[in-house]
Amino acid sequence: MDLTETFWDDRYISNDIGWDLGVVSPPIKTYIDQLSQKDIQILIPGGGHSYEAEYLHLNGFKNVYVVDVSKTALHHLKSRVPSFPESHLIQLDFFELEMTFDLILEQTFFCAIHPKLRPTYAKKTYDLLHTKGKVVGLLFNVPLNTTHPPFGGSKEEYLPYFDPYFYILKMEKATNSIESRKGKELFFKIEKKT
Repeated sequence: MDLTETFWDDRYISNDIGWDLGVVSPPIKTYIDQLSQKDIQILIPGGGHSYEAEYLHLNGFKNVYVVDVSKTALHHLKSRVPSFPESHLIQLDFFELEMTFDLILEQTFFCAIHPKLRPTYAKKTYDLLHTKGKVVGLLFNVPLNTTHPPFGGSKEEYLPYFDPYFYILKMEKATNSIESRKGKELFFKIEKKT
């Protein structure tokens, strides 16, 4: 399995991006809409076209960062939202990022990395967060592919990855998923342990 920069960039170039909703995912939009502090530092890993970043930016959040290995995906976001700060579009492997944030929004990145990296993802998100920082977003709640992304899973699988580093504030079936994902997503909210 070759989940390299070239692999992902080729997917965006050829528009082979079946995971891309073309809009902000409704459960994440609902969460964003209740955020009152617009100065918090937010990371969207593996953000791709990142409609969440666009929505946050256009609603006054000025410290939104997107990290992705695909320069094409980041270019598409910048073209769509010219006012999005260039310096907040980071072409880099998520696992090499060295910054800190208040909030990490998870939308299809976790299911795109090889499942063997899931424990590393949990530790890396912990390391990237300020004290009491949170990871919020969606995880698939169905078995998907074993040979290529997206990779699925279940709450029972996910909890042991996050338990050592986070308080599990919520991890339950999303109630407002788009039609094609109804019953297949977990909305989760976890907070960095101190």
